[in-house]
Amino acid sequence: MNLMTAALDSTTAPRVLVVHNPKSGQGDSQLPTFLDRLRERGVHIEERELSVDTPIADLVHDLEDFTALVGAGGDGTVSALAYAARDREIPLLAYPAGTANLIAQNLELPRDPNTLADILIAGHTIRLDLGEIEVGSEGQRHGFAMLAGAGADAAMIRDSEELKERYGVMAYVLSAMKQVNPKKTTFNLVVDGEPRQFEGIGVMVANFGMANYRLPITSDISPSDGRFTVVLLKAGNIFRLIPNLIDSVRAKLNLGDPMFSGNLETFEAHEVTVDAAEPFPLQYDGELHVETTPFTARILPGAIRFFTPAAKQDLDT
Repeated sequence: MNLMTAALDSTTAPRVLVVHNPKSGQGDSQLPTFLDRLRERGVHIEERELSVDTPIADLVHDLEDFTALVGAGGDGTVSALAYAARDREIPLLAYPAGTANLIAQNLELPRDPNTLADILIAGHTIRLDLGEIEVGSEGQRHGFAMLAGAGADAAMIRDSEELKERYGVMAYVLSAMKQVNPKKTTFNLVVDGEPRQFEGIGVMVANFGMANYRLPITSDISPSDGRFTVVLLKAGNIFRLIPNLIDSVRAKLNLGDPMFSGNLETFEAHEVTVDAAEPFPLQYDGELHVETTPFTARILPGAIRFFTPAAKQDLDT
């Protein structure tokens, strides 16, 4: 049911809550144009701004009073809002106002504000999984939609921070090029209750499967199957993973069996604990955090409905 039909059924205008992160992104997100388009269609808008002094849960305390939620910011903003809105039935639009906007890319959302408004009005949503990560001695819990990781991918995000303002999304590419000889260590995992160990440069726990430019991280990742895909990075450096990226693209295009193997290993899990012989930096949904390993990630099946023009199967790698 689209928002306008819902408005006619209820005899009231649809109400959309927009939570905006003013610190996200490096350019003009055209959010005012998006909001104007919605108002022209009879939608009531309430805007709230993220701030360090206000817990994000407080910004959505009355979410049930709204027809839809819009998270305007980067991936960290969107995933935090999704976690705060989990299991509350109000759908979320991941408005791409950040640098990379991987969640929006995975959901096949455009950057054009008018088209985004049309997608919201059309009202097509898909129920997808979220991840929950537990870190620190006090067991603090946070949400993530895309992926969590420790090791080389977190180091890449750390090194990209100072480059974002000048290079935008290319900062991630330049940062990856610096990871020629990333630190290698012994990782100790507990996967659905079973211990295992491996030597490598990092671990990624993936819910969505597309990196920048919708390149698949690896094959067989689905955000709606109730499971993570855990990726063990065994390669000695980031560049040795390029053949595996080629394999993922070939699999997405149905071009045959993998041509390369050995640089990474993947498997599925509902819950995984990651520790390392020495503390490794931790990231989730593109945000580097003060916490380090160990961490525990668990899947939250069907916890959020996202607006998307795509069919559910189109979101799988």
